[in-house]
Amino acid sequence: MSADAGGRSHAPRPRHEVRRHPERANYDRVAAYAVLDAACVGHVAFVLDGQPFVIPMLYARDGDRLLLHGGVSSRLLKALATGIECCVAVTHLDGLVLARSQFHHSVNYRSVVVFGHACVIGDMADKATAMVRLVEAIVPGRSADARAADAQELNATVVLGLPIADLSFKSRSGDPSDAVEDLALPVWTGVIPLALRAAPPVPAVDMDRSIPLPAYLDARRATGDTKAGIGG
Repeated sequence: MSADAGGRSHAPRPRHEVRRHPERANYDRVAAYAVLDAACVGHVAFVLDGQPFVIPMLYARDGDRLLLHGGVSSRLLKALATGIECCVAVTHLDGLVLARSQFHHSVNYRSVVVFGHACVIGDMADKATAMVRLVEAIVPGRSADARAADAQELNATVVLGLPIADLSFKSRSGDPSDAVEDLALPVWTGVIPLALRAAPPVPAVDMDRSIPLPAYLDARRATGDTKAGIGG
């Protein structure tokens, strides 16, 4: 079953129903939003004049919508701004699953696919707020330090809001699923965990070295968390 933004459940519609390994699917928005919030790059797919495109883009979740942005000359943004149907895929690779047989090798992962129609955020104040949200989605706390976009920069930027009409969350975790007849094979089997971690910040060559490392970056340095502090 699927749950809408208000928590109500309903059956998944054909376009986002998971058919391959449906036992790994989850249509709960709370769980899916946690996956979206833990990343900042999604692959945006759409069809234009019969030609399919998939473009990696930075994004931020803002309630029940995703925010996308780019230059005013972007073909992707121009196409999406017309309201054509699109989808956004976000994936976390959590581990390599090594089975006793080649056939049962797999990966542990969390992935969300979002479906909807984007619309332009035209109001300058709303656009400025969306830009803050985009910066915060990449580095929480950063927007308070960095200069806000001015009118010229906002005019040079297209910001889209993509209401999350439908979504599906699919994941795998745990050990390999070997065939019973392979359990006695003398082969190492298990999981190689994977994680995306932040390295220590590197100052720009033209930065005044008397400027201290901000606390929000110091926390990231201590934990290696690429999205330290991000919330819903």
